[in-house]
Amino acid sequence: QVQLVESGGGLVQAGDSLRLSCVVSDRTRSTYTMGWFRQAPGKEREFVASINWNGGSTVYSDSVKGRFTFSRDNAKNTVYLQMNSLKPEDTAVYYCAAVRATNWGTYHNADDYPYWGQGTQVTVSS
Repeated sequence: QVQLVESGGGLVQAGDSLRLSCVVSDRTRSTYTMGWFRQAPGKEREFVASINWNGGSTVYSDSVKGRFTFSRDNAKNTVYLQMNSLKPEDTAVYYCAAVRATNWGTYHNADDYPYWGQGTQVTVSS
């Protein structure tokens, strides 16, 4: 059983920063490629960022590139999404996702991730 628990969401003003965390619980102690996705009201879930199993490779959507940073601490089974210069259009429920790592790559397709967290709300006011 793999469980992902996100935290760190909240209500902030435009230009502020937030850091989301996602803790992965897995008795098999596997390593995972991780992703962040978000879904705004009335919109489809969209890719935000992905990080490979050792943190050596990251990929971001064009909408967050240069503002968001995805990192991981495998010793703590935790990944982080540092979000700077937040904009109202970043408002969404943010979801952490995981897939057991089988290579050194990253994934941007939601269908590639079998494990998902419950989501954390991020609201950015103008």
